[in-house]
Amino acid sequence: MTKVAVIYYSSQGNVHKLAVAAAAAAEKAGAEVRLRRTAELSTETVVPGNDAWNKAWAEHLEAVQDIPEAAIEDLEWADAVLWGTPGRYGLPAASLKQFIDQTLPLHMRRGLVNKVMSSFTSTATLHGGQESTLLALNNAFYHWGAIIVPPGVADAIQLAPTNGNPYGVSSVSRNEAGNVDDDNLAAIEYQARRTVEITAALQRGLGTA
Repeated sequence: MTKVAVIYYSSQGNVHKLAVAAAAAAEKAGAEVRLRRTAELSTETVVPGNDAWNKAWAEHLEAVQDIPEAAIEDLEWADAVLWGTPGRYGLPAASLKQFIDQTLPLHMRRGLVNKVMSSFTSTATLHGGQESTLLALNNAFYHWGAIIVPPGVADAIQLAPTNGNPYGVSSVSRNEAGNVDDDNLAAIEYQARRTVEITAALQRGLGTA
């Protein structure tokens, strides 16, 4: 059975909503799945003075306490990893980046070679750095010798007005907690399914299935 880890950081719940949908879709596609969040590094919201944002941040942090924090062992276990992060100035969030920074010992023993990687994001605005955030994540995957599987424009759902990013599913939150529309959810379900299918094919080809 293909093993998939969904590893993400979410501050208000938008990326969390995509991650949960990705995990459910991967499981439906026949994979064994681990849903993991990276640790919250802040003791307060990154938007001081914004009461609505502060409230959403605190409520989301409380709501996800039952989801285990990601560990390097999850990467060792997985055949494929779906990564989710908000965009921060066109870069991954610090929490996810810190987790990636801890992978050096695993990388040094070639523990990430030929694992499949795919990623998704959410930003506040339509041109808020979705593509550069995902491309920045890809830089780590190149170093690992991993196999990047994007959604591309390989399914009609990618042509929906709120999708269309071939690098990875990208929602636009408009700074509203949990603002992920049905097209985004359908797109992440497709991306997760495609990731499982390509991983399974790779395993068969390498004789590791």
